[in-house]
Amino acid sequence: MPEKEGPRVNEDIRIREVQLIDQDGQNRGVVPTRDAIALAQEAGLDLVEIAPNSVPPVCKILDYGRFKYQNQKKASEARKKQHVVEIKEIKLRPGIDTHDYEVKMKAIHRFFDEGDKVKVTLRFRGREMAHQELGYKLLNKVKEELAPIAKVESEPLLEGRQMIMVLAPR
Repeated sequence: MPEKEGPRVNEDIRIREVQLIDQDGQNRGVVPTRDAIALAQEAGLDLVEIAPNSVPPVCKILDYGRFKYQNQKKASEARKKQHVVEIKEIKLRPGIDTHDYEVKMKAIHRFFDEGDKVKVTLRFRGREMAHQELGYKLLNKVKEELAPIAKVESEPLLEGRQMIMVLAPR
């Protein structure tokens, strides 16, 4: 028989004695499992294993359906709050004009505010390959301007006809 997901409940608890906490949160001490299940059924609730690894295991008398529902809600809230870090790409050219450069920088700032990493790609075309120092200058300018809010994850590196640098928010 496959193992069920989640904590063991009522008859699934096959240990002789358990540390019992009743529906009011009172610690009843170590109780035989049969008695604990009987107490839970009297109250119209379930005996749920809360800490299976302690000796003896800790069990609580509660409504199992409601317990499962609340755990599901907690998990979905946690999923809502988590943010997946994406790598956004900004493409530049060595001869970029000042206004275009400012627009690109504004976009980079926006990406950092959202908590994403930024990959700055500088593409060379034709004879621009002869002036790679312009590319390094431009990427160093970007790096210096963003120094207060970003750290360099990978330094400017020439790969074929493009130079790539990855920045991450601080």
